[in-house]
Amino acid sequence: MTPPATPPAVQAPARPPLAGRAAVVVVYTAAMCMNGLDSTIVNPALFSIAEDFGRPVSAANAVETAFLVGLALGLPVAGWLGDRYGVKRVFLGSLAAFTLASALCAAAPGLGTLSAARAVQGVAGGLLTPVGMTLLFRAFAPHERAGLGRILIVPTALMPALGPPLGGFLTEHLSWHWLFLVNVPIGAAAVLIGLIGLIGLRGEQEPPAGRFDTTGFLLATPGLGLLTYALGFGPAHGWTSPGVALGGLLGLVLLGAAVRHQLRTAEPLVDLRLLADRTFGTASWLALLTSAGLMGALFVLPLLYQAARGATALDAGLSVFPEAIGLMAASQVVDRLLPRLGPRRLALPGLLLAAAVLAALGFAENPWAVRALMFAVGLVLGTAVLTVQIAGFADVPPPAMGRAMGLFTILRTLGGALGIAATAALIGAFGDGAGAGPYRLALGLTAVLVAAGALLAVRLPVDAPGPPPED
Repeated sequence: MTPPATPPAVQAPARPPLAGRAAVVVVYTAAMCMNGLDSTIVNPALFSIAEDFGRPVSAANAVETAFLVGLALGLPVAGWLGDRYGVKRVFLGSLAAFTLASALCAAAPGLGTLSAARAVQGVAGGLLTPVGMTLLFRAFAPHERAGLGRILIVPTALMPALGPPLGGFLTEHLSWHWLFLVNVPIGAAAVLIGLIGLIGLRGEQEPPAGRFDTTGFLLATPGLGLLTYALGFGPAHGWTSPGVALGGLLGLVLLGAAVRHQLRTAEPLVDLRLLADRTFGTASWLALLTSAGLMGALFVLPLLYQAARGATALDAGLSVFPEAIGLMAASQVVDRLLPRLGPRRLALPGLLLAAAVLAALGFAENPWAVRALMFAVGLVLGTAVLTVQIAGFADVPPPAMGRAMGLFTILRTLGGALGIAATAALIGAFGDGAGAGPYRLALGLTAVLVAAGALLAVRLPVDAPGPPPED
């Protein structure tokens, strides 16, 4: 593989003052919480949405698929846009668009309109995630990022875990429209705080954006979108249906051409050469596998409770709630243990334990046993996910941070789509009336995906990131 391109010599951005860093943390957390929540909050409400619009549940799946396709469209250009227009401007603009799209989702008169608004929401979310992480990581030095664990865990893992119970509660006691209305006041307040606290910050120097990679954009963006579309609709409409088969095949061809182009051009839209770095490359592929396992499990468990055990939307959502508590505990674990144990010794056992717990989850019948296992999933998998994310960016220089974060987020998002599609395909392959068996098999697949990550974790550094040497 061609070695990573040497980024242009650019002075590292000055650290913002304490008040500015506090504003970064507040606005980032609010925005990413909305984005993370919306990736799973709709799952328990699909039955109600389909019923309200007089459509089958398989058609309502377009609401989730549209969001994932929108994410795939926004992610490839996020790094370049942040470098070209400034991460603060792109972040706040994307946050405003996400908030507006949430209001449009709540007011949608039909399934088509709702899906279109969700796609816009997804595009804005695709820009928010890498640009927001770039903003946060530029504000804190590598040796300070272990302390960010309790912040990072909230949007990246806690909010997706809270989505099903909150979605079930709002759907059962109010209506599915409130799944999107809750974003509006939070988003508006976050934009206002950002305008006051972020735009006025001094000392930030963006790296040169360079020439926009039009060819890469025309290949990667539709390629990711078509592949995500095929993964989203394949389980419901059949992998051989014309739209799914053609979309998946064309998406793979375009992505293959995009990879070839990105490795050859001097200024790629998505710098795949960053994956040649041992630590960043390992962390990126681990993000794909762990996201596939986590999002697949969060997709399967509510369906297991509703379809196989007759639970309500609220009960199904509450079945994953203890994972959120485990994830909160994981942020404390990483903060304390990462500096002592290092990334490899902390992530490797966490991934192996998480795989074992996910496999056991499908066979748990007692509600308290399920809750205990979900807490364990949150604790051990959350510890591994946070460790990988912090370790992966320890050696990434500030000029390359935006592009690296975009690539990392693309792989993590694609992993989530793959996990949901693979588990949905396994469940659909057995048809109706098969009881809990297909869901247990799907949870077993999530365990295999996480266990595969343990094979990569041995490549993580032994030592934790340390403070820079004193002059």
